[in-house]
Amino acid sequence: MSITPIDSIRRAIARRNGVTDPTVSGGAHGQGGRIENGLFPASHTAEELARIQELSQRNAGGPDSSQATRRRRERDREPGPVRRMVNAWWNRLLGAVYGGGFSMQEAEYEEHATRRDYLWNTLGTAVWGIAFPLLTIVSTQLVGAEEAGKFSIAFVTGTLIMIACNYGVRNFQVSDIDEKTSFASYQLNRWICGALALACGLVYSSARGYDAQMATIGLGVYLYKVIDGIADVYEGRLQQADKLYLAGMSQTLRSAGVIAVFSVALLLTRSMPIAAMAMGVTAIASLVLVTAPLALLETEKSRRVSLREVGHLFAQCAPLFGALFLFNLIESMPKFVMEGTLAYKYQLYFNALFFPAQAILLSIGFIYKPQLLRLSSIWANPRKRRRFDLIIIAVMALIVAITGVCAAFMAGPGIPLMSFMYGLSFERYRTLALLMVVAGGVTAAIDFIYAIITVLRHAGDVTKIYLICFAVSVVLPVILINLLGPMGAVVSYLAIMALLLVLLIIEYAHIRQRIERDRNPYGA
Repeated sequence: MSITPIDSIRRAIARRNGVTDPTVSGGAHGQGGRIENGLFPASHTAEELARIQELSQRNAGGPDSSQATRRRRERDREPGPVRRMVNAWWNRLLGAVYGGGFSMQEAEYEEHATRRDYLWNTLGTAVWGIAFPLLTIVSTQLVGAEEAGKFSIAFVTGTLIMIACNYGVRNFQVSDIDEKTSFASYQLNRWICGALALACGLVYSSARGYDAQMATIGLGVYLYKVIDGIADVYEGRLQQADKLYLAGMSQTLRSAGVIAVFSVALLLTRSMPIAAMAMGVTAIASLVLVTAPLALLETEKSRRVSLREVGHLFAQCAPLFGALFLFNLIESMPKFVMEGTLAYKYQLYFNALFFPAQAILLSIGFIYKPQLLRLSSIWANPRKRRRFDLIIIAVMALIVAITGVCAAFMAGPGIPLMSFMYGLSFERYRTLALLMVVAGGVTAAIDFIYAIITVLRHAGDVTKIYLICFAVSVVLPVILINLLGPMGAVVSYLAIMALLLVLLIIEYAHIRQRIERDRNPYGA
């Protein structure tokens, strides 16, 4: 009689228990293949018996041996850090839902983490800022320049919708340290702005006469940008509670999730409307599952909403919103004129050329914006006015230097690099690229001068300047784009930005003269 592997295992266990021949004594086999207790006494635990059966199946080469091994490995494997974090967060959400509400839970994250504040805020801003350029590159590579151009103009319109949703409230909110306005009122104000902004976007799509494809692309992008604006009030709440790093984490997660989901959806479907709607749904999910709960869990419970406070926010933030919205509308006007005149692919070329210019604006912002509080304190001391002026000159010189470096880069490896990234030839747009870089430097200077005027508490004085430039932006791009095509779009953009910068500098000089005259009415 041949000895099978299972017999070998039985004999080894029998010898350990003092049985000489398991095939004879004790009855090795029971009916139906059941193992009798004479061979496997009660001293063996259920785990040992299961292990013996698993070894028997594997040694016998049974069909279930690999499955049993895989199940055991999955059972013994520890969950990774991401899975543990997701599980912990999900358990916390469920606990808040069934435990009396989010605001009733205890906070788990610390305050005053300055280093993490800077790190995560910078990362969140960087990922948010790179989303548009990166998604246009992905779109161009996967579905071509025409479809990428449609996505580009939808994103430009969506950015204006986001600005309308924000309504310039963020700085007002985070500086409300004493919480004179309740967070509930900030929330209601933002949700009202978001609903109105989305409605305006839909009306714009209808007025433009978009077909079903373009309207769907616009809807997906508008949803994403409106959610971006609504999420800002919750991230502002975290900053108000001195937990800015959590706001940065929220922004990073939302932006990275949108980039990933959009890219995967476009790769799998090659459909821009589907990818755009996936972007909007992802943004909504991030708000519902992460941003809003995080703000409610990690901050104190708010007072009840007050309609008077909501109305006060609309009135108080209107001047800042008007200036910011007008500036972005002026900046976007050549793109809107192009949409009605040129093919959508030129939207892609224009925005691709604009991204290096935008990098100048972001770079200068990273340098001077953290110093605005310090600039305010310097200006508050009349003896330090000369130092204040020297700082302005230094930043303007830095803008010129960064613009020169960027222009040199675009004149050298910049154009071939862009051609490689987008899969398109930009060689014929080399001159336009240099003009756009100059426009980027001018835009950075405009942003800085406006911030200085804000420090002087005279932001309302520039509204008339924006209105003048807006009137020019309605007329000039129409003329130049019809005459020169894409060249006309870039030239009109540069001309409008240059006019705005000159008018702002003149207005700044007048403001300084008025301040000096008020301080010393008997001076020259």
